[in-house]
Amino acid sequence: MTVNTQTARPLRADAKRNRDAILRAARAVFDTDGIFASLDGIASAAGVGNATLYRNFPTRNDLLAAVIEDSIGDLLQESDAIERDMEADEGLREWLFRLAWALRIWQELPTCIATTIADDTSPVQDVSTRLTDRTRDFLHRARDHGAASATVTAEELFQLITAVSWGIDRFGDDAERARHRVGFATAGVFRAE
Repeated sequence: MTVNTQTARPLRADAKRNRDAILRAARAVFDTDGIFASLDGIASAAGVGNATLYRNFPTRNDLLAAVIEDSIGDLLQESDAIERDMEADEGLREWLFRLAWALRIWQELPTCIATTIADDTSPVQDVSTRLTDRTRDFLHRARDHGAASATVTAEELFQLITAVSWGIDRFGDDAERARHRVGFATAGVFRAE
């Protein structure tokens, strides 16, 4: 009988500092240059060597997934308050706006998400799945209250919001204009009053 002696150990302090520096640098670089920015430039901005970056994040998608994870953690926490404090239809509308606003943050992120939805090997797929699942929660709640169409699926709605987030980014919408764009694009999801 063999015993697996490998267990997840916490990172050493210097390794954690390097990882955190890479994530901070990646977020800043993605903010200015988009998600296809140079990984060498991210390593340089983090003050680490390329080998350190690749040891922590073997692929661009690994790095992107880790940075997105930080961003969506806040969004998912906000979703609990939306669900708790708003009526079902209002909650769905608010979730769709906040989701689109969050996805618009980096140039080409909507394109990346769209391509990873069907790619089981992509680390970004987990993020997409979690956001789709949360969209499903809001959609079913609205549907149970008679406020949403029974014909739209959570997957279709998430894909639509991903596309709308691209438009929000490309047209440089402020929050008010983005909210209007999301409302217009998703009008068919809601039942007429």
